[in-house]
Amino acid sequence: MTMAACMGLPGAALAAGAAPRSGYIVEAADTHSAARAVQRVGGRVTHELPIVNGVSALLSTAEAARLRAASELEVFADAAVRTQGSQPLPVSTPDIYQRSMMGVNALAAMGITGKGVLVAIVDSGILQATKLTSLTHDLNNKNRMLAQYDAINNVLVDANHPCANFPCVNDDYGHGSHITSLIASVNMTDAVLKGEPQGIAPNAQLINVKAFDGNGSATYASVLNGLNWILQNRTTYGAIRVVNMSFGAKPQSFYWNDPIDQAVMKLWQAGIVVVASAGNFGPKAQTIAVPGNTPYVITVGAMTDNFTPNDPTDDGVTSFSSAGPTYEGFIKPDVVAPGGHLAAFMDQNVQVLATNHAQFASTDLNMFVMSGTSQAAAVTTGVVALMLQTNPTLTPDQVKCRLIASADAAIGAGGNAAYTVFQQGAGRVNAYAAVFSVAGNCANQGLNIAADIAGTKHFGGPARQDATTGNFYVVDSNGDALGNQGYLWNNSFVKGQGYLWNNGYLWNNGYLWNNGYLWNNGYLWNNGYLWNQSSMAPASTPTAMESWNAQE
Repeated sequence: MTMAACMGLPGAALAAGAAPRSGYIVEAADTHSAARAVQRVGGRVTHELPIVNGVSALLSTAEAARLRAASELEVFADAAVRTQGSQPLPVSTPDIYQRSMMGVNALAAMGITGKGVLVAIVDSGILQATKLTSLTHDLNNKNRMLAQYDAINNVLVDANHPCANFPCVNDDYGHGSHITSLIASVNMTDAVLKGEPQGIAPNAQLINVKAFDGNGSATYASVLNGLNWILQNRTTYGAIRVVNMSFGAKPQSFYWNDPIDQAVMKLWQAGIVVVASAGNFGPKAQTIAVPGNTPYVITVGAMTDNFTPNDPTDDGVTSFSSAGPTYEGFIKPDVVAPGGHLAAFMDQNVQVLATNHAQFASTDLNMFVMSGTSQAAAVTTGVVALMLQTNPTLTPDQVKCRLIASADAAIGAGGNAAYTVFQQGAGRVNAYAAVFSVAGNCANQGLNIAADIAGTKHFGGPARQDATTGNFYVVDSNGDALGNQGYLWNNSFVKGQGYLWNNGYLWNNGYLWNNGYLWNNGYLWNNGYLWNQSSMAPASTPTAMESWNAQE
């Protein structure tokens, strides 16, 4: 869909005979310059986006071509972004395993519940209902949900802007409600949870940013508008410390050229921890989605307990979880977390996902079971909130360091790595160990985010591809290949058992990217074209469709 159609912009209808217009992102030295350039060619600015020194705009093909001819501008065709969910599962007795598996219950017994940490969620919103269930009351409580911003329709609801026309910022789709409850709900149902909170950080405070519509779709423009609002309001309601991004688009350029990746780098630089889903495009290599392909952020793949919560021997990475490396050679995901068959809130009476799959929901419990890296990112966001409650001075790099240094990676029965680092990163998140970790200087070493944002330096990671076999491998800081213990990837899915990994931060050194498109022995971009070329697909072409998978 065009951005105009998605955003429901007034005046988007074309006069008879007028050239059709599509959505674009236009970047310049600053937002004002980008807006003036759009206006000069006759285009229409729809949102100002200081987070990327640009604007979103409606342009004809001829107007876009005129802007592309200006060397001081970057022009990107707007494209679709999808939430990262998977096939839901019939609910009988939900398997609530993520809290105990990661040591969250032990932390809760010490009073570590995310209290005082402000979390932003960029998704499809959260359900507003005239007849509030206990969960919607829990999450929509004004003492917890400090603000809601609709980035599609530019609607703000907070203490100074009460909701005049109910519902004002709603979740028609259901994905955002599911994700938010996994992060922070207090209690779903005593019958299932026996009084135990369902969310990882049930005392965290929340900001809801709606960028996805009732079909779970967004464009770059709506996502960027939401991210821009977060950056501009990062201290308005207290300090926003972490933002959850359970969505993805397939990369079409290097990370430093992609507008969403540029925006998340700005958030990271501003002191906000960014947690992104790896994507559900696995198990093949090089399937990490935007913005999880950004080297700085925490990118999360999905693992499962294989429906046996009391038997860790069959736990493992899900087959759908996207695998690295990125096209620039960075090892992703950084960690994996529970993302298989997770139960969370959704209302089958009103929300699209639950209505369309009513057999997968429980009316009595308001529970809906889904698998995906979206869910894995959500539980990791909750863990980050626990870390920041315990130590509020942690920087984003320090949070990432302690998270990967404390992770538990899987090994097989023979003592070898059950999954490569391109499937599991440092391993499964261990909340208890992460909260009490004292690791330092082990994440994003060798990178320079200020130079990256400024465009004066860009970076590649330590992964390579063998030109003969096609296998991916990792090199050390001297350029020498590491051993095969988890560092070799032949693009096939490997499933193993158990947990163990103690080399969780060997691969975080960055290397200077030379020549813009070629990384030493084999990282030639192979997906066709870069975003700033005039051959870019039109805005009506989706860049990522939601990937539905069988439950694991």
